[in-house]
Amino acid sequence: MSPIRVLAVAALAEALLFANPILAQTPPTPNPLDAVPDKMPFDVPYGAPISLERAQAAIAGAVAEARKHDWKMNVAVVDSGGNLVAFQRMDGAQLASIPISEHKARAAASYRRETVVFENAIQRSDFKYIMTLDGIIASRGGIPLVEGGKLIGAIGCSGGTGSQDEVSCKSGAAIIK
Repeated sequence: MSPIRVLAVAALAEALLFANPILAQTPPTPNPLDAVPDKMPFDVPYGAPISLERAQAAIAGAVAEARKHDWKMNVAVVDSGGNLVAFQRMDGAQLASIPISEHKARAAASYRRETVVFENAIQRSDFKYIMTLDGIIASRGGIPLVEGGKLIGAIGCSGGTGSQDEVSCKSGAAIIK
C-alpha cells in the first residue's frame, strides 16, 4: 500500500474515532407525541342535539357567505351525535362534495374540533398516525357548533378550496352562539 493511501486510511480512522463520541453525546430530540398535557384538549361537553331550525339557520349563514364570493357549496349540519340534521346543495355545486361536506361535519362533531386540526397535524407536524383514526378527514371546512359551552352539532362545507370551505363554515357557525 502506498504511503499516501496509508495516511488517508489513518486520517479517516482518526476522524471516525473522534467524531463518534461527539455524536453519541448529542441528546435525542424529544418526540412531541410524548408530551402529556395537564388537561384534555378539546374537552367540550356534549349538549342537546341541534334543532332543525337552528341547523337551517347555520346553513343559511354559510350559503350567504358563499354567495358573496360566488362560491358553490354543499353544506351539511349534523347533531352532537354526528347524525345528519340538514343539508343544502347550492346550484352548480360539485357532486363529489356532497359526502365530503357530511364527512367534515361528522368528524368535527365526533372529535369536538375543527377539521383543520387534522390537516395541520398531517401537513405541518407530520403526524401520520392521524390517518389511522376512524372518521378523520384532514381537510378544513368542518366546524363544531358550540352553544352555551356545549357541543350541539357541527357544520361541514365542501365545494371550493379548503380555505373557501372554512370561511363559509365559520360564517354558518357564527350564527350559533
